[in-house]
Amino acid sequence: MIIEIKVPSPGESISEVQLAGWLVSDGDFVEKDKEIAEVDSDKATLTLVAQESGVIKLLATEGDTIKVGALVATIDTSGVETTSVNVTTDEVKTSAVKTKAETKPVAIAAAPIIASEVESVEAGIHISPLARKIMQEKQLTEKDVADHIHQLRVGKADVLGIEKPNKPVESSNSIASVGLNVGRIANRDTDRKKLSTLRIKLAQRLVSVKNETAMLTTFNEVNMGALLALKKQYNEAFKEKYGVGIGFMSFFTKAVTEALMLFPQINSMLDGDELVQFHYADIGIAVSAPKGLVVPVVRSAETLSLAEIELRIKELAKKARENKITLDEMQGGTFTITNGGVFGSLFSTPIINPPQSAILGMHNIVERPIAVNGQVVVAPMMYVALSYDHRVIDGSESVRFLVKVKEMIENPVRMLFGGNTPEKVLLGL
Repeated sequence: MIIEIKVPSPGESISEVQLAGWLVSDGDFVEKDKEIAEVDSDKATLTLVAQESGVIKLLATEGDTIKVGALVATIDTSGVETTSVNVTTDEVKTSAVKTKAETKPVAIAAAPIIASEVESVEAGIHISPLARKIMQEKQLTEKDVADHIHQLRVGKADVLGIEKPNKPVESSNSIASVGLNVGRIANRDTDRKKLSTLRIKLAQRLVSVKNETAMLTTFNEVNMGALLALKKQYNEAFKEKYGVGIGFMSFFTKAVTEALMLFPQINSMLDGDELVQFHYADIGIAVSAPKGLVVPVVRSAETLSLAEIELRIKELAKKARENKITLDEMQGGTFTITNGGVFGSLFSTPIINPPQSAILGMHNIVERPIAVNGQVVVAPMMYVALSYDHRVIDGSESVRFLVKVKEMIENPVRMLFGGNTPEKVLLGL
């Protein structure tokens, strides 16, 4: 029976994808539910799996742009058991003949055409899945097979078939020969490869933001001393109770949700001639994934506790880095936070994530001298940046929003009282 593998729809409005890479080879024997390929859409990376066990035939090439619903591979499930038995018998016969002919050990352990090799760590040899099945039937261990192979003698024909790997020739007048850049060899080759669908779409979106919005950035700096002290004091207890450590992103997310309630214009977007204002905060968290930048969304973040936000961010980031994030988990954000500080960035102007109207950029924490009450002290400081669409958000609003975020980070207790001090809440001010 022939099973057809077609490209599933990654989501609405997506009509084609790019075949990022095959995880199997043409003619391999694949097990049911085994991942066989990765495809890139303009929003996420998806994985194709084998629907049944059998021999796979690949019908598309890596890098191809393929329509949704197109056929990319077939799996032949007919005669799987028969093929297994026949190939195994041939392996046994081949093994016996090659033993008499004094053949090379590697030839005995060669994998059949329809099965991928599985490396034996203990014995240091490759054993095919079909050969391993026969070993189980005969109750043989990997050591038994290795001992048998080690008794074989390498013949002339085997040695003649070995090619020594080419090594780069080092020039006698190279820089390395005089003691500089030892081991470095000049390489002026170039590589050329097709951009992934995700990268192409990302480039288009970034250019459109620059061309179609009145983007402006305002900056401020945050003293992270109070937050670092809070983390140092309670991190172990927090981790013991919730299973995750205290992260800066959860505090910034909480501070942003409180500030958005005070400045709702920041939490809005243009839709034609209309302004859409959101009464909830779906916060996008920019994550660097293997295929590029993705922005999973923490839904209704204003209703979540710090622990719930931290757990949700950890879950979404793990999915993104494993290319398991779904389209639903990346759509519909109202505001985005990006943290270039994890890579060492000191200062930057983040680009708005359309159709949103603003994005907050966090940066590296650096100890530097600042003035506090007329005295120079060294404090852990972070620059923060708010990029916003000036068509929607006025400059004064953006500055006050960023100041409010700064105040809550420098005094985390304010997050418990809607951005105000406990005294003001107590007095009803």
